[in-house]
Amino acid sequence: MKVLLLGSGAREHALAWKLSQSRELWKLWCAPGNAGMEQRWACKAIDPSSPAQVCELALTLGVDLVVVGPEAPLMAGVADGLRKVGVAVFGPDAAAARIEGSKAWAKEVMQAAKVPTARCEVFTDLAKAEARALAWGRVVVKADGLAAGKGVVVADSGEEAAEAVRALGKLPAGATLLLEERMSGPELSLIALCDGERYVLLPPAQDHKRLRDGDAGPNTGGMGAYAPAQLLTPALLDEVGRQVIGATLLELQRRGAPFRGALFAGLMLTPDGPRVLEFNCRLGDPETQPLMMQLDEDLLPVLAACAAGKLRHTRLKTKPGVSVGVVLAAHGYPESPRAGDAIDGLGTAAAAGVERFLAGVKKEGGALVTAGGRVMTVCAQGPDLAAARALAYAEAERVKFAGVQYRRDIGAAAPR
Repeated sequence: MKVLLLGSGAREHALAWKLSQSRELWKLWCAPGNAGMEQRWACKAIDPSSPAQVCELALTLGVDLVVVGPEAPLMAGVADGLRKVGVAVFGPDAAAARIEGSKAWAKEVMQAAKVPTARCEVFTDLAKAEARALAWGRVVVKADGLAAGKGVVVADSGEEAAEAVRALGKLPAGATLLLEERMSGPELSLIALCDGERYVLLPPAQDHKRLRDGDAGPNTGGMGAYAPAQLLTPALLDEVGRQVIGATLLELQRRGAPFRGALFAGLMLTPDGPRVLEFNCRLGDPETQPLMMQLDEDLLPVLAACAAGKLRHTRLKTKPGVSVGVVLAAHGYPESPRAGDAIDGLGTAAAAGVERFLAGVKKEGGALVTAGGRVMTVCAQGPDLAAARALAYAEAERVKFAGVQYRRDIGAAAPR
């Protein structure tokens, strides 16, 4: 098969690495990719969120499948455009991708599908939202649309909630606001590969969102993850699959928006059982990186079957043990990441069981330098969590650039 992979982050680097292991792969292109990915795969400098550019490239290359990494191309209608010109694509149409693009609509879908989630009220009137926030007090305030990770505030008082309403209401994504009850418990990332009707679950993973150890500091796009996260029994995991993924797929199909792609459920494991915090319409980052390390299955035919609406897998083979991913971020991330710092340590081969998935990098004078907030994810697979963590952190120490930031506690609090 000839495959075009859209995206430029460590998630896409990990996907390219995994797809390249497939016996069914003949040629892989990445668009736009990054300076690290282009060392191995052909990269095409197009706008991945332009349906016209993506369709033209896919037809010119004669690809059999397009795999979409980020959410922006999906919301821009890239998958719609590809299907119209007869190109198979792993990724939902814009109508189904709205489950990430609009939190209010996602709540409506969840309520219709009877998916367990937090109690929520939706407002388009800022003054009414502010008054309700003052009265509610300890509440989660969310902007309806995408806000680059800055659209959610967990308030500890009515005054803080009201201030969050005023602040989020100024964002383009904040024309509609949600006030949601606060829940407590560990969080879990559950990703399903879907063909519109059927699904197969990837191993559950646990992300670490805060910048610093002990979940301190500002929220980020994710500072690391590990998989599998042993926070649910197999029976409860199957139940969550049916109640959350299966029920949501049925409701989306009923609405005329069948979901073919990766449906990501962010869960909170509350004392009353698992509850959905949010849905994403794509594979997670950084969850995908350790998940690709952990998967012991040819991924390409599974994605192709999802794109064709012919998924037959009910389980995916995984390696024994655990995979850990540690994000190395640039100085100043997440507020103002610095670019141009030389990266040392990439010239030598990584240890066995270790991979380096690059993201925010560019080539300068024949060498790689930092060019984004999350520079790379160092991943390791080992027979147990302790071994995987030791491998990952040994590699993180070998890769050096000025001002590097990374957490030292990825997976440290996981149940043993």
